[in-house]
Amino acid sequence: MRVFREAFRSPDLRRRILFVLGIVVIYRFLSYVPVPVPDNAALAQFLERLFNSSQLLGFANLFTGGSLGNFSIVMMSLGPYINASIVMQLFTKIIPSLEALSKEGESGQRKIIQYTRLLTLPFAILQAIGMVILIRQSSIQIAQTDLIGNPDLAQWFLMITVMTAGSMLLMWLGELITEKGVGNGISIIILASIVSTLPGTFGQSLDLAANDSTKIIQIILFAAGALAVIMAMVYLNEGQRSIPVSYARRARDNRIYSGVDTHLPIRLITAGVIPIIFALAFLAVPPFLGQLLSGASTPWVAGFAQWLTTTFATTNPWYAAAYFGLVVVFTFFYTSIVFNAKDIAERIQKQGGFIPGIRPGNETAKYLANVVNRLTLTGAVALGLIAILPFVVERLTNTQSLTIGGTSLLIIVSVALETMKQIESRLIQTSYDGYNVR
Repeated sequence: MRVFREAFRSPDLRRRILFVLGIVVIYRFLSYVPVPVPDNAALAQFLERLFNSSQLLGFANLFTGGSLGNFSIVMMSLGPYINASIVMQLFTKIIPSLEALSKEGESGQRKIIQYTRLLTLPFAILQAIGMVILIRQSSIQIAQTDLIGNPDLAQWFLMITVMTAGSMLLMWLGELITEKGVGNGISIIILASIVSTLPGTFGQSLDLAANDSTKIIQIILFAAGALAVIMAMVYLNEGQRSIPVSYARRARDNRIYSGVDTHLPIRLITAGVIPIIFALAFLAVPPFLGQLLSGASTPWVAGFAQWLTTTFATTNPWYAAAYFGLVVVFTFFYTSIVFNAKDIAERIQKQGGFIPGIRPGNETAKYLANVVNRLTLTGAVALGLIAILPFVVERLTNTQSLTIGGTSLLIIVSVALETMKQIESRLIQTSYDGYNVR
C-alpha cells in the first residue's frame, strides 16, 4: 500500500496507472460485445452449459475472462499473439538473419516486434475459423441444432473478420499498456481476465463446502496451498545472486576517475511469469485440435482426435507432466533471450570493468553463462513444481475447481509481483530525476 500511495503522489506514475485501469475497463467492455449470430442469447446459454460440463473448455474460458462463453469479439484473447511470439522467438534462434537482427539493439527489436504483429494476423484467422467450426460442431452434436445459423460465405467472412479484428485490437491494447502504462501489457490483460472470473471460481468452492461439510477440509487445504504458492512465488521472484564487478581507475577529459566496486544482480527466475503463460498457450493447442477433429468421418483421424483430447485433458497426469516440462523449457528459452551473457561481458569490458578473479572477455561470458544456467535450472524446476501443485492438490482432493483456482492464483501472484517491481523502479527513477532537477 505504501508503494501505491507514493505512486499516486507522482503525476507521471499516477497517469500511467490510471491509463492501465482505463485500458482494462475497455477490455472488459469488449468482452461483452458479441460476434453477430442469429440468436446470441441461445448460443450464450448453450456455451454456458458446455463449459460447465467440460473442464477443458472451462479452463479456456477462464483465461479469456468469460469472453469465450459470451462468444464476444475478443473470445480468442491473446492466444494468436502469444503463439506468434513463441514462433518468432524460435525463428530468431534458428534463422541467422533474424538472430543478427535481434542483436541490433532497439531498432532490431522494433523490427522483430513488427514481424510478430504481422505473424499474429494469420494465426488469428486460423484460430477464428477453428473456433467457429468447433462451436458449430458442438451445437449440432449436443443441442441438435446449428446455433451459428448455417452461415453463408458473407456471414463467414463477417464472423472471421470481427474475431480477427478483436484479437488484433487486444494485442494493440496490450502494447499500449507496455508503452504508456506500467508493467507488461500482455500479462496485465491476462491478469484482468483471470481476476474477472476468480470470484466465481472461489464461489464454487464455497458452495461445495456449504452443500457438503466434508468438503471443508478440502477448502482448508486449498487455502493452505494458496498461501504456500504466494510465499514460494515471492521467494522465487526476490531471489537473486549478486556478481561483484570492479571498475579500474581511468582518465577521461583530463580527469582521473577512481575505481568503483559494484555488483551485477542476476535473478533466480529472469523470465518471470512468461514461461507459465507460454506453456498454457502451447498446451491449449492439442486439445483444441482434438475437439476440432472429433467429428471426422475418417476412423484414424477420429481416433487421433480422441487421443489428443484424452491425453491433454487437465485431469490426465500426462498433462501435468507436459506442463512441468514446458515450464522448464520455456524458462531456459526465454532467459536465453533476455539475458545474453556474451553481450553483458562485452559491455562490462568496454566500460573498463571486470569480475575479480575472472579474465575479461570470453572467460567472463562463460562464467556468467554458467552462473545463469545454474540459477535458471533451480528456478525453472521450482517454478515447474509450483505450476503443477494445483494438479497434485486436485488428485488428493478430487476437486476440479481447485486446479483452475490454483493456476489462476499462480499467474496473479507472478504478474502482481512483476508489476510492483516496475512501479518501484519507476518511483526510484522519479525520485532521482527530481533530485537532479533540484
